[in-house]
Amino acid sequence: MTVPDERERYTLPEPRQPAEDQAAWFTYTAAGDQIVWSAVLSTMIGRDPEERGKTRQILSRHVHRDDHAKALGAITEAWTSQNTVHTTVRLMRADGGWFDADCALEPMAGPDGAVRGIRGTVRDVSARERARRESARLTRRGETVQASLIEPDPATGLLTRARFADEIDRALRGAGGALLVVRVQAGQDPIAVRPDRNADLLHRAARLVEETVRPEHLIGRVGPNEIAVLFANVTWRAAREQTRALIAALSAVAGTWSGLVRFERDAEAGSHGLLIDAEQAWRQSREAGRPITLVAHPVPVRDRQGSYRTRVADALGTDRFTLYSQPILELQTNRVTRHELLLRVLDETDGPQSPIQVLDTAERLDAVFDIDLWVVDRAMRLAAEQPGLCLQVNLSGRSVGDPRLTAEVEKLLERYALDPAQLTFEITETALIGNLSEARRFADRVRDLGCGLALDDFGSGYASFRYLRLFPIDLVKIDGEYVVDLVDNPQDQVLVRALVQVCQAYGIHTVAEFVQDEATLRMLRELGVDYVQGYLIGRPEAIVPGRL
Repeated sequence: MTVPDERERYTLPEPRQPAEDQAAWFTYTAAGDQIVWSAVLSTMIGRDPEERGKTRQILSRHVHRDDHAKALGAITEAWTSQNTVHTTVRLMRADGGWFDADCALEPMAGPDGAVRGIRGTVRDVSARERARRESARLTRRGETVQASLIEPDPATGLLTRARFADEIDRALRGAGGALLVVRVQAGQDPIAVRPDRNADLLHRAARLVEETVRPEHLIGRVGPNEIAVLFANVTWRAAREQTRALIAALSAVAGTWSGLVRFERDAEAGSHGLLIDAEQAWRQSREAGRPITLVAHPVPVRDRQGSYRTRVADALGTDRFTLYSQPILELQTNRVTRHELLLRVLDETDGPQSPIQVLDTAERLDAVFDIDLWVVDRAMRLAAEQPGLCLQVNLSGRSVGDPRLTAEVEKLLERYALDPAQLTFEITETALIGNLSEARRFADRVRDLGCGLALDDFGSGYASFRYLRLFPIDLVKIDGEYVVDLVDNPQDQVLVRALVQVCQAYGIHTVAEFVQDEATLRMLRELGVDYVQGYLIGRPEAIVPGRL
């Protein structure tokens, strides 16, 4: 590295203390366009107090450019109203810094009473304004930052699976304990398992669990009909006793199967591994017709992976997965021009469920590729049956980085002989892309074939701005978290506007998710968003063969 010459080095200006106890002044007289100012004001703005040739143009250049209109408005008001006007503006120093100044602008009248000029008194109030801005900043931060990461499940009020998993990991760093997962289900009567009846059952079961377990034990909803209890810092014997008492209470109101897994401090299995073991244990309970299955030692990682891959294969082979679609509206034409395909898991009680739990586990156990390939195959089959239909297909970050994916997509395009332009692949969970080189190879190849490429949940933290340069993205989906309260949240408006401007600069289209009302739709139009989707446009619906 070349060391710059001493003369080229930047010299920091001398530290300057605010002159809050000193008043500076200037006077401007219209006759002759004359202006003078005090030596104190010259010192404030970093000019030589002995400088000659002062003009109003020179002084105006020391007003911060964003405050020019404000300063001019205050001078005009003082001149026309013939009253003293007070304003606060930022003044630039010769060294490039700036300070806050209170200005009292007093009109100077001639013998005839007409205003002939302005006298201004200037006082440095940087400390006061800095404190005010900091207070305002902290207020904005308090309004915009989520108060807590402990997000309750809306149906039960219990911890969500993600937050509950965090607490398991915390417990693993402490003493030993046990994890219980309970599956609750109504009887075999079809009426009893309707979604509304099932939701009521789950709510009652959650309240019963809260009443039965001790206050120090955490409770979470970890699946459609699964409630988990974390027995941290308890013996295996105590955990078994408390589990039996809980299952006895729950069995009075619902069909119940449970799995209890023991863990020790710094165990090899993490939170997701223990959850999988406990979920597998309750399934064993159901198959064996008993209320509880005990797992005294966590399952080895390799065995767990093999078991889960088998479950994924069984689900694919028995049509436990299904596809829904949600329409996407193009704002320029006001027409639905594409649909997003959404994976759903068929549950035993209340029909199609979100696949988040399954996909999250599959990602961590490296078993998601087969699921993604199943979705791609069904999407291409659907597109081939309906020429002109444009579909957006979600792919996990792990699959995008899998070297097998590119070849499989090429084979399927050749098999179904469809127009590649009908498909846009959405990359989700970009943080989990394990091989960026393979992911880029996939992206370049699908673009060469004629498919589109989209980035999901842009702005959420998963989809980084970095990926706009790494991948040939055609479209980004703005995270719905910033859209649901857009009309009433100025901070979200600023963020969405910035995201749209960034994408426009890169030549990328934008889609806003979670659009639920007309007011939000109108604002998104004004912000320049290209496409929208959400309940206002259409809810996800099961795909009917032959039409969408």
